[in-house]
Amino acid sequence: MKFWVIFILILVHEALQNVHGQASAKAKRPKEPAENKIKPASKKIKPKITKLKDSTDSGPKTQSIMVQVMDKGRFQKPAAMLSMTAGQNMELRCKGDKITWSYPTYLDTFKDSRLSIKQQDRYGQLILLNSSAADTGEFRCWAQVCDSYSCKKDESKQGSTYVFFTDKGELFVPSSSYFEIVYLNPDKPAIIPCRVTIPSAKVTLHREFPAEEIRADGTDVKYDVMKGFVYQHPRSNQSGVVYCRAESRGAPQISIKYQLLYVEVPSGPPSATLTASSNKVRSGGDFSIFCTVLGEPDVEVEFTWIYPGQEYQRPVAIKDSWRLVNRGIGHTTRISKSIISVEDFETIDAGNYICKAQNLRGQTTLITRVERF
Repeated sequence: MKFWVIFILILVHEALQNVHGQASAKAKRPKEPAENKIKPASKKIKPKITKLKDSTDSGPKTQSIMVQVMDKGRFQKPAAMLSMTAGQNMELRCKGDKITWSYPTYLDTFKDSRLSIKQQDRYGQLILLNSSAADTGEFRCWAQVCDSYSCKKDESKQGSTYVFFTDKGELFVPSSSYFEIVYLNPDKPAIIPCRVTIPSAKVTLHREFPAEEIRADGTDVKYDVMKGFVYQHPRSNQSGVVYCRAESRGAPQISIKYQLLYVEVPSGPPSATLTASSNKVRSGGDFSIFCTVLGEPDVEVEFTWIYPGQEYQRPVAIKDSWRLVNRGIGHTTRISKSIISVEDFETIDAGNYICKAQNLRGQTTLITRVERF
């Protein structure tokens, strides 16, 4: 019995020794590199966003080639709008060996000697002496591209500036007449050209009868300092006589009067009719053929005739004329007419008479036949 007790105690003692040894060995194990160190928390890194350049093709850029010559030989790029005192001289230059210019039409009206345009070796030159309020407007230049046959404007190389030649005595840009007609076309904006010489002037639009101010709401009617009042969508009830009133640090001034006429005829090729005084003529008789166009008041019509005796140089009389007709309620049209007359009818005069009526929008051809009996 004692033997078994002693044997069990020995086993227990050895077991305890093994457990203690393993614990000591574990405690004495060398640490691995970076063991027991606090690991940093993982950071959330925002992805780097690369902004792509807009690849939309905006087309070729326009290169400004205009400079203004200042005092003491200095140069500067002119602003889109310039203000100069009336009476000053102005010199503009545009770079290029072939330059074309456009400028206010007033300077062309009387072939004004104050304006000088020259082409130098490397630039075009425009000089305006002793400027006046009437010279107010846009000055523009283009470079020319030429081949062995012709030249055309290079739209990518141009320059422009709108110049106000200020004159307190002339708030409105002077007009060559005291009364102007403005046609109100239903399919395009109409402009009442009461432009001013001082851009800061306050300008209002007025109807003569009934006397009232026409409010510019910026949508249907708006004021553009470089054009005047613009009717965006003309209507027949806007017809009548109007004028503009301007004020700038002094007594107000009144513009010339404008007659607004509504156009009832739609735009397009001429609407023509062809009639003969007689389509059957006796030998030795006389006759006439009438080619008539009803159209827009401000659109000119050109007539061309083809007739049987033309190749034989048969003498005929051709007369062209036009007039404005008031159709009521402010509606106005233009009647253009061409008449071909033949006297002492002969055999060679028999045949087809052709009238061609042409305007900027197209051509209309009509035919009628004249016979002998």
